[in-house]
Amino acid sequence: MREVAKALLDVLESGRRGALATVVRVSGSTPQRPGARLLLRPDGTRLGTVGGGAIEEVVERALESAIATGKSELLARDLGRDLGMCCGGRMEIFIEPVEAAPRLYLFGAGHVARATAAVCQRIGFELTVVDEREELNTAERFPGCRRELRDPASVLAETRFTDRDWLLIVTHDHRLDQQALELSIQRRPRYIGLVGSKRKVFRLLQRIALRRGQELPLDRVYAPVGLDLGAVGPEEIAISIAAELVALRHDKAAPHLRSVEDLRLQRVLEELIEPAETDEPV
Repeated sequence: MREVAKALLDVLESGRRGALATVVRVSGSTPQRPGARLLLRPDGTRLGTVGGGAIEEVVERALESAIATGKSELLARDLGRDLGMCCGGRMEIFIEPVEAAPRLYLFGAGHVARATAAVCQRIGFELTVVDEREELNTAERFPGCRRELRDPASVLAETRFTDRDWLLIVTHDHRLDQQALELSIQRRPRYIGLVGSKRKVFRLLQRIALRRGQELPLDRVYAPVGLDLGAVGPEEIAISIAAELVALRHDKAAPHLRSVEDLRLQRVLEELIEPAETDEPV
């Protein structure tokens, strides 16, 4: 049981989804007693047991389903009548998906960040707001959020990110946006969102690519951020962003505003921006 508990903590820390089976009730002769557990890790490996044989095969299929759907269920089986097991008792086993709450880092504490924090707390994200402006990054404006009164670069350099972490860049300064975007791409969290127009997005990405002298891995970059809902104003933009996060969490197709891989726009901006311009204001 200690090994299962430790492995469970590892799953929670990984930011990925596993599934846990727990024997909750038995009657008659059964291969395990209440409290026995079987953990299916995100990589498909298993730890623990709920009894082996036919009952364990049923449970393993249910664990795979829990990982795929994110839904819990209570299995009840008569081992003799339902599964042909000789012990002949009855078992009830609770199947549940296991994953830690995702963490959303907001780099910036302006109007959009404030509205986004309020919405995303309600859909299960743990919020951290990063902005060194003390007059904006306050407990009153961001209740229930962890706050870092520092610049984005220092937090990005010191924090170890996993697939549990989602980053949203919405600072008050284009240079801070560029710095945060470059560092975020290197850190490889689950998601990197950048607020801004398509023109701004491509300018920043080209400047970073020119400075680094290489193509950028953009598979986790969503910029411009949000879903195409026609959002106007901080509150509507926050809903657009939150909707994108929900769609990505559940692997659902959605009309993303994301255009970082729009090659036509990339070519247009490559003609507009020469390498000599890379140190000028965005």
